[in-house]
Amino acid sequence: MNGPIPYLWLIPLLPLAGFAINGLYGLITQRVRERKPNRYLVATLACGLVLAAFVLGLAACYELAQLPAEERSVEQLVFHWIQGGDVATTGYGAGAVAPGTVPFQVEWAILLDPLSAVMLLVVTGVGLLIHVFAIGYMWADTGFYRFFSYMNLFMFAMLVLVLGNNYLMMFLGWEGVGFCSYALIGFYFHKQSAGDAGKKAFVVNRVGDYGFIVGVLLLFATFGTFNYGRLAGLVKDLPAEAHFGILSAITLLFFIGACGKSAQIPLYVWLPDAMEGPTPVSALIHAATMVTAGVYMVTRSNFLFTRAPVSLELVGFVGVTTALAAALMALFQRDIKRVLAYSTVSQLGYMFAALGAAAFAAGIMHLMTHAFFKALLFLGAGSIIHALHHEQDLQHMGNLRRHMPLTFATMLMAYLAICGIFPFSGFFSKDEILWRSFASGHYVFYGIGLAAAGLTAFYMTRLMVLTFFSTERITPEAKHHLHESPAVMTVPLVVLAVLSVVGGWIGLPAWLGANTFEHWLEPVFRYAIRPEAPHFSHGFEFAMAMGSVAVAAIGIGLAYLVYQRRGVVPDQEMTWGRLWQALYHKFYIDELYDALIIRPCKGLGNLLAAFDLSVIDGFVNGTAAATRGSATVSGWFDKYVVDGLVNLQAWIVQNVSGVLRRLQTGVAPNYALAIVLGIVILSCLYIFR
Repeated sequence: MNGPIPYLWLIPLLPLAGFAINGLYGLITQRVRERKPNRYLVATLACGLVLAAFVLGLAACYELAQLPAEERSVEQLVFHWIQGGDVATTGYGAGAVAPGTVPFQVEWAILLDPLSAVMLLVVTGVGLLIHVFAIGYMWADTGFYRFFSYMNLFMFAMLVLVLGNNYLMMFLGWEGVGFCSYALIGFYFHKQSAGDAGKKAFVVNRVGDYGFIVGVLLLFATFGTFNYGRLAGLVKDLPAEAHFGILSAITLLFFIGACGKSAQIPLYVWLPDAMEGPTPVSALIHAATMVTAGVYMVTRSNFLFTRAPVSLELVGFVGVTTALAAALMALFQRDIKRVLAYSTVSQLGYMFAALGAAAFAAGIMHLMTHAFFKALLFLGAGSIIHALHHEQDLQHMGNLRRHMPLTFATMLMAYLAICGIFPFSGFFSKDEILWRSFASGHYVFYGIGLAAAGLTAFYMTRLMVLTFFSTERITPEAKHHLHESPAVMTVPLVVLAVLSVVGGWIGLPAWLGANTFEHWLEPVFRYAIRPEAPHFSHGFEFAMAMGSVAVAAIGIGLAYLVYQRRGVVPDQEMTWGRLWQALYHKFYIDELYDALIIRPCKGLGNLLAAFDLSVIDGFVNGTAAATRGSATVSGWFDKYVVDGLVNLQAWIVQNVSGVLRRLQTGVAPNYALAIVLGIVILSCLYIFR
């Protein structure tokens, strides 16, 4: 493991150690010794190891930055993971990538380049703040050690996803965050809604994951490698596909996986329900880790997507459609976390819109700034929920700025950032996406994105007014518990508030200065095909930026007029007719899925399970009662088809092995006799051939 940065392999290993140690300690203490695990020890270990990973990540990124720009890619082989025989590859193009055979080898190796460095710092930095906040939020929970064990495992899986140097490692981390999301969303397993939400996330992600793994296998069958660097070297001289081809097929399958993980239409339905888990889980999933995986994967695959223009256009179209649709769905939600959940879906759509316009750096920059302000919004919501004794309905809030001034001040920073107000971080990334969409000729992307920006400002102003302003509507029970959160919860809010203000200044637009962030990421996109964008003056770009701010200001003004000046509250919105009903019920998409997919599958399962086998049972058992139909054997499909096939395989193995094991008796004379008989048989065959 020698290399320029020899400790790289430790970074993902540290949170994995936290998962193992806390998990074993909690199980032994609680189940064997029948005592409660020491919360101070669990919290210190979980947060301390994530802090260590963050510090090592900072050191590694500093060392990477010292290298010349063209050399900022460090790979560290940890061990040879999978080794097999030769496999055939089909090749690509008219001899551009020739078919042949390659050895099946997969390495477990860490890749640190400008893109993975950004993801490393976002995951460990924001993840650390969420871990610290969770100490206060989860302190009284009986599953304290289990929660932090899962959180550490989540961090490990995400770090494997972003630091691996090949698609198979990415897929392992991909599935790891999927499992952890299932475990954490359904953390309150005694609640039916939480269990259902966990299962929904798991099932919906399986659909996307199937597309992703098929795409990975098709990629290997074509090029014979999973390694990013080798793949980029193989395709760097290939032109963009003129029509739908193998690269389009691979990238579309990849994008199906991205739609699942990053909650894009039509696989977005799991993410709003993910708020059933503890609020720190919502912050971790929605801001720093899982939902960003699809954006990272498409960006990492830039050398493939830019050679598949059909796929790239689809990525952008799905992105802007999701951004607009999710913003509409967020308009009138009453649960404070559900508003933020649909906001996440919408902001992810913005990121994919940037990728569809080949503005990869803008998409990753919005991923980073969104991690800051969305983590702050979720943790701020968690602070409110904690103070109101688990109240989440906006109808039962109002005027909280007087009772929770620090939570209000920090959430205000995140609110201004997500609305895209200058000079907060969200302005720079949102404006860059809109500008790059316009400058590259994607005027539809620009128009829809601008409309989504106005809607974002509207629903976020509604949330802030109903929570911190307007009339006080707090229930007596909640008001009895009302208090500002402790320092262990508010300090992470302050840090995230600072990042929400200054986090975008490293990506200044051309009319304001140099875009350091884009320059940092440039080596990652050296093999991408990016058409030359038309040149516009800085004055025109500035005018476009001010136009987007004006649209946000209109959204803010309208929401303020409705919810502050006129004093409208959520209960009064219910009288607004069919449009409100459609938006509140999210265009009835969940109901449509239930009618077209879930109910038919349940019906088929119930039909098979309830099939009457009384006559068959009568023939089998010879009982008169069963023959008369008084006894019914249910679950016949499971018993006779599913279990029957499994049992048949076991029967075949048992009986064949029973015969074959007699060939090895351990007695030397038997082996000598077998050898002699074999010689005799072979001699006879030779003589009488």
